[in-house]
Amino acid sequence: MGMRRTKREIPFRKIIPNMITCGNVLCGMLSVVLSFHEHFALAGWLILAAVFFDFMDGKVARSLGGSSAFGMELDSLADVVSFGVAPAMVVYGAALHGFFGITGALAAAFFALCGALRLARFNVTHAPAGSFQGLPIPAGGLFLVSFVMGGVLLPPALFVAVVVGTGVLMVSNVPYGNLKKVRKGNVSRSKGAILSLFLLGLVVIFREKAPLLAIGIYVVSGFFRFDWGRWLSKKEEESPASEEKR
Repeated sequence: MGMRRTKREIPFRKIIPNMITCGNVLCGMLSVVLSFHEHFALAGWLILAAVFFDFMDGKVARSLGGSSAFGMELDSLADVVSFGVAPAMVVYGAALHGFFGITGALAAAFFALCGALRLARFNVTHAPAGSFQGLPIPAGGLFLVSFVMGGVLLPPALFVAVVVGTGVLMVSNVPYGNLKKVRKGNVSRSKGAILSLFLLGLVVIFREKAPLLAIGIYVVSGFFRFDWGRWLSKKEEESPASEEKR
């Protein structure tokens, strides 16, 4: 007598967030391919697109009630590709290829390794309502490629220091503000308007260098323990706990 298999249907509300996460993976993979063909600036912009998908999958999952353990694991794997491996390939190809033997390759590999370690630590230690422990990997990956996107190519030795330093920040204990704990209806309109105008000003004045300046400010803010999520919230004591997994 054969065993009867029970077919389990996956709710549509859980499929949608995972499809958005797959958009994150797609951007990361296409970025790697473009780096292989030496289209480094475009590869960097795809990392920025991956950040958008990474931000949206959690918001959609929460709004639809479709969060799942599977989605969390898929999200972490996507981040390793899009914000660890892909940025490492971009900066290696654009600025570190052939630098002092294999030093450039080792620096890029170190960054990707730190990103993987940061995600593994996050998955087992992060307190959802608190600040991030160490620089989030999306911010780290975007920070590196923003140099290439803006055409700011540092001397190789200095770029190696930036790459290694960013990797160290990801596995450090430096606290970084969690914007994902900001919820609709709990955002200070005045502060949101100020931030939006500031970012718009960066784009208008600095154009392709705007991402580097914006993410650079976020990277530096960790040293001053500035919590952007708390600053943007109307009533931080009533802010809902974030269940995002990054």
